[in-house]
Amino acid sequence: MDMNLAASLTQVLALDDISQVGYARRLVQKLAETHGFNPADAGRAAIVATELASNVLKHAKRGELHLRVWPHGAGHAIELLTVDRGPGFDLHACLADGFSTGGTQGIGLGAVSRLAQVFDVYADERGAVVLARLWRQDAAGADLRIGVSQHSLHDDPACGDTWYVALAEQRLSALVIDGLGHGVEAERAAKAGELEFARTPFSEPAGLLGELHHAMSGTRGGAAAIAQYDAHSDRLAFIGIGNIGATLIGGERPRGLASHPGIVGGQYRKGQVFDYAHLKGNLLIMFSDGLQSRWNLQAYPGLALRHPAVIATLLHRDFCRGRDDVTVLVIDLESVHA
Repeated sequence: MDMNLAASLTQVLALDDISQVGYARRLVQKLAETHGFNPADAGRAAIVATELASNVLKHAKRGELHLRVWPHGAGHAIELLTVDRGPGFDLHACLADGFSTGGTQGIGLGAVSRLAQVFDVYADERGAVVLARLWRQDAAGADLRIGVSQHSLHDDPACGDTWYVALAEQRLSALVIDGLGHGVEAERAAKAGELEFARTPFSEPAGLLGELHHAMSGTRGGAAAIAQYDAHSDRLAFIGIGNIGATLIGGERPRGLASHPGIVGGQYRKGQVFDYAHLKGNLLIMFSDGLQSRWNLQAYPGLALRHPAVIATLLHRDFCRGRDDVTVLVIDLESVHA
């Protein structure tokens, strides 16, 4: 399956008042219609938005709805994630029709799990992240086991972070760039690198980084990292310059992927490609320095088994520095073998 995924910001809707449930419903229905959903499928997406938003207000009082559109087959999938810092809940009880923590009919999460093609949850005493992905009922294609949470500082329309993922026959190539600073000039630097990467994403990594360096010269430059995974050989090649973080989750303990100092588009010594083997079943997590680096999935029992979109969103919730653009990209390498 050949597919190219280009960067887009996560759309965020605050949830702290009952009136926002209706707004979330209308927004999601319009988003689905705009991306080719027929009336019945757009209505299904609207119901899911209503139930997810209502669930946040019932058990946590406030939170957020995160929206993203993904390619799916010849069409699109709508991704909805609710995020909160409430007291958490018993998932198995909440999925049972008739259960409620707020004195209502209690059909929320049970309905969502039936209406969405993809449904996943992580909840503990720190709060909850709930995922639903939907596409047209007549659309063929498997779920994309990739998750992204990307946000600009202070909701600026310009974002100095960018990312790109290319998928080919059992191969994957992923890029994360953090343009220096934030705002329009940082975005210009990052986009120059992204456009160059998109031309030949499966080129040899060191040479490809050199092409990014050339494309980003004349801009303020930035940090960049490239990860290429080949499922046939079960090996990953990684090269990074600057402060893009990358971690492999799997086996006995996480493995951090090494980057070198420098500025792509500015000055750096020749980058080194590192090779990693036996990664089937691992998660690859890449992130800009808008995310704190001292996170540990082992502090969240079972989280590594959740959908990559849930993982990316939870990491953003709990480890965003709040003083820069932030990108978290999570990829299940097992899915590249499919």
